[in-house]
Amino acid sequence: MTYMGRRGLLAGAAGALASAAAGPAQAAPREDGPRAAAERGRAAAPAPGTAGEREGAGRGRGGGAEFRGMWIASVQNVDWPSRTGLSAARQRAELTALYDTAVERRLNAVLLQVRPTADAMWPGAREPWSQWLTGVQGGDPGWDPLGTAVAEAHARGLEFHAWFNPYRVANTHADPARLAASHPARRNPGWTVAYGGKLYYNPGLPEVRAFVQEAMLDAVSRYAVDGVHWDDYFYPYPVAGEAFDDDDAYARHGGGFPSRADWRRHNTDSLVREMAERVRTVRPSARFGISPFAVWRNRDRDPLGSDTQTLGTYDDLYADTRKWVREGWVDYVVPQVYWHIGHPTADYAKIVPWWAQTVAGTGVDLYVGEGLYRCDPQSATAAWRDPEELTRHVALAKRYAEVRGHCYFSAQQVVTDPTGALARVVADHYPTAVPPR
Repeated sequence: MTYMGRRGLLAGAAGALASAAAGPAQAAPREDGPRAAAERGRAAAPAPGTAGEREGAGRGRGGGAEFRGMWIASVQNVDWPSRTGLSAARQRAELTALYDTAVERRLNAVLLQVRPTADAMWPGAREPWSQWLTGVQGGDPGWDPLGTAVAEAHARGLEFHAWFNPYRVANTHADPARLAASHPARRNPGWTVAYGGKLYYNPGLPEVRAFVQEAMLDAVSRYAVDGVHWDDYFYPYPVAGEAFDDDDAYARHGGGFPSRADWRRHNTDSLVREMAERVRTVRPSARFGISPFAVWRNRDRDPLGSDTQTLGTYDDLYADTRKWVREGWVDYVVPQVYWHIGHPTADYAKIVPWWAQTVAGTGVDLYVGEGLYRCDPQSATAAWRDPEELTRHVALAKRYAEVRGHCYFSAQQVVTDPTGALARVVADHYPTAVPPR
């Protein structure tokens, strides 16, 4: 999954959690640390006659019950495992305890991060074992976390979505020499780009796009996952004063495109389209979904954009999220609407109806990503100290028939619920448990 962003919690997770407030309109990704924002406002009623209020709109491919999801982040031990080096029994017990809490909160889906940094939470993968299990990349944890995760989720009636990060190679350094000796990125140094103190696979290389798909499909083909899930990391979030060095790839593969930005968007489109096709071939029962940063484009740049003033995926991340929905390449979309109602430049009450209109008539299911981690009694923003803020989100979203559910970031806050915000949501909106689709 991680603001996931999903954003900010993962690089320096403790500090990010402590500082999570309302988040600026130009929020950083969940794994990199939320920032402070403005005072909250009140919800505006949706405009009458919008696509979202048409009877029967937006039932989507999933159909069936309302989606009530929980992201479980493994990178930097944000949610699970709680730290590296635990025994297999302790790791398993921590995971199943998170599942049990999800059931207690009347949730019905878990999205577990199983490839956080070009590594793996399953044996025999094309990349080394994840360092977030043992503390050493390539270290065998002595069990099959993904196999157990799928089985235990299904035993509890939970839908299981395998959460992959396509291009991130290292989240805490940019040195290929620090990777496991067998790591594909180390054996193919031309595949990587160092940027912002991190290491990424280069999305502009066709051989990289093919490899990362194979790495993820290895798990999809071997385990009975209900969903294949990506978050918002394609090209990295912009770092002031740095350029993402894909000059060589652009020289070799960018001919015929009007600009480098168009070429980069084509690269991301290609990855999404190809993966969608392959998932439907390898495991037809699984749904393919993405949880992007919630703003596609601002209206001042494009009349089709949202009434926001912030970073946008189209211009800043080279991710044409609206196109993926309109083309039907994804089965569901979970925009990370991690701002409060009334935020001055990225208002929850304006972003949700924009997404409802975007998915209308496409058959793509819309679930709203909720920043539960922002619900902090120490937040600098009044909205996030208010236990009622999150339940107002769910009430507002219910005015739009296209909204088929919500997903909460992240699991530790589902457990601790420091302001009681999730408890209010459960009491107000989840009176009974519902099975997954």
